[in-house]
Amino acid sequence: MAGKLLAGHAVRRLRRGAGLTQVALAAALDISPSYLNLIERNQRPLSAGLMLRLAERFDFDPRALGADEPGGGMDGLRRRLSDPMFADLNIDRTEIEEWLAAAPGGAEAFARAFDRAAEGGTRAVGEEAAPIALVRREIERWRNHFADLDAQAEGLADELRLSSGDLYGAIAERLRVKHQFAIRILPANVMPDRVRRLDLHARQLQISEMLDGASRCFQVAYLLADLEAIAEINALVTGAALADRTAERLFRRHLTGYFAAALMMPYARFLRACEGSGYDLLLLQRRFNAGFEQVSHRLTTLQRVGARGLPFFMLRIDRAGQVSKRYAGASASLLVEAEGRCPLWDIHAAFARPGEIVRQVVALEDGERWFTMARTVAAQGAALQGGGAMFAIALGLKAEFAAPLLSARGIDLQGGEAQPVGPGCSACTRELCAQRSAPPRGRALRFSDRERGLSPFSFSGD
Repeated sequence: MAGKLLAGHAVRRLRRGAGLTQVALAAALDISPSYLNLIERNQRPLSAGLMLRLAERFDFDPRALGADEPGGGMDGLRRRLSDPMFADLNIDRTEIEEWLAAAPGGAEAFARAFDRAAEGGTRAVGEEAAPIALVRREIERWRNHFADLDAQAEGLADELRLSSGDLYGAIAERLRVKHQFAIRILPANVMPDRVRRLDLHARQLQISEMLDGASRCFQVAYLLADLEAIAEINALVTGAALADRTAERLFRRHLTGYFAAALMMPYARFLRACEGSGYDLLLLQRRFNAGFEQVSHRLTTLQRVGARGLPFFMLRIDRAGQVSKRYAGASASLLVEAEGRCPLWDIHAAFARPGEIVRQVVALEDGERWFTMARTVAAQGAALQGGGAMFAIALGLKAEFAAPLLSARGIDLQGGEAQPVGPGCSACTRELCAQRSAPPRGRALRFSDRERGLSPFSFSGD
């Protein structure tokens, strides 16, 4: 059995823990680097002699090499994949064997994530709370595009346009006539800590005078969505089958806000305006009486079959880099999913240039290039707290798709300079980065008393 042992993941972990390169370890074991590479990729088994040399070199029990298979090995992964949620994938034993051989780290990561979810999702520092993570997973499953809501909102918007060119006034009138709700704008001293309140007894939607026109329009559209799109929203919430009550309410709130934004920026008209203006963000704000954040979010939703927009992602962070909104849309961007953000990405620089759109071309570790735009926005009702609450909104899409953008004109998207960035220091394996504040997880630190590099941390590589 020892002669057929595939233990590439264990050998790689031993090597990295010792801070050795493949060349150095191959020399110590008296084999070629290419042969060691095949062993680490589970394309060659460990022989008994090589196992003994490893045991002498690293002083461990050779039986440990086969005792710690990723995810519990074949049996452990098959047990987890027998869950009903994977029933439609028809994953067979051969696929699992190939997965273990090609990506043992990925198999272990899947096993840990599955087990954490089964245990109720205990949260690590910096992770999203479990209800928020559940809702994000459901939103991204739909790519943040809900076709039924878009279609209904578009029809309602066309109907409202027939009665008035002023959307806010048309919605207010519909709420009054059809639903017997009045709109009342209240002074800040009457609602010192609220931006809106729904008084069901008085049949009033009360809105703070501190909200700007775009925010007021969104609030009345939100109430209309809650009244007239309730069947479609209920169907989507029921279909999500969210066991957590908090997650269910968060998802309902997202869908109601989605309908309100779709009512303000009807799909076909909004997409035509995007394509006709080169996705001019200022023009889109003015034409649809919407805020920068509202327009940015709407850009991530343009995935209608036969009429797709560009695949944008959106992030919203505070000054501490904490994410309060993230929508990948159809972008599949690592920048959205990363648990941290690279300080070299100019989303952070936006706070030093409030109100200005900061443009940048960035390159990830695999060479993929992205064009990003970032700008600050004030929180809703920020003036009620002295105006201190501020966020940065980041929009981005692959550089290869960015040529139509007005904001990208004059920038060499493919051959020009691109700022190297990563998914946060603990997940980034770039070397020689002077901005690095922590070594990447899973890499051993290396030290030298005779020299000091650009980075404060030197670590073992591949």
